[in-house]
Amino acid sequence: MKHEQKPNAFTIPVRIYYAETDAGGVVYHSKYLDLFERCRTEWLRQLGHNQQNLIDEHNLVFVVRNINIDYLRPGRLDDLLQIGLEVDKLGRSQIVFRQHARRQEADGSWTELATATVQIVCVDFAKFKSAPIPDWLRAQLETLQ
Repeated sequence: MKHEQKPNAFTIPVRIYYAETDAGGVVYHSKYLDLFERCRTEWLRQLGHNQQNLIDEHNLVFVVRNINIDYLRPGRLDDLLQIGLEVDKLGRSQIVFRQHARRQEADGSWTELATATVQIVCVDFAKFKSAPIPDWLRAQLETLQ
C-alpha cells in the first residue's frame, strides 16, 4: 500500500541493529511493532507528555487495541529508516494512527518497507476501562489530522 505522508506527520530516524534482524540480516517482522511503538512514544514526548506522567498526573494510559501491518520490502542490518506516524482518526476515546517504516535510497527516493494501522484506546489506569481523551490532549491531537 503506497501512502503519501501528510505534511504534519511525525517521524524519527532509526538505525537497524543486529538484535533487530533474523539470521539472514533482514528486520524480523515483530520488530516493526517495537519501532512503531518507539515512534508513538517519541511523538507523545514531543507533544510535552510522557507515558509515566500521564499515569501519575492524569490516571490515563494508552493501550493498543488493534494493529494491522503490511510488510512490503525487507529492511536490512544497518539501514537507516524513517519511522513515522500521522493521526488518521480521532474518536471519543480512541486514536487511529497510520504508521510507516521507510528507507531513503541513494537517489533520494523513499522505499516503503512496512505500513501499519494502529488503533489505541485511552484507558482509565485505575479501572482499566476506556475513558474519553481529555480536551487538553484532544486539542493537540486535532492539529495532527
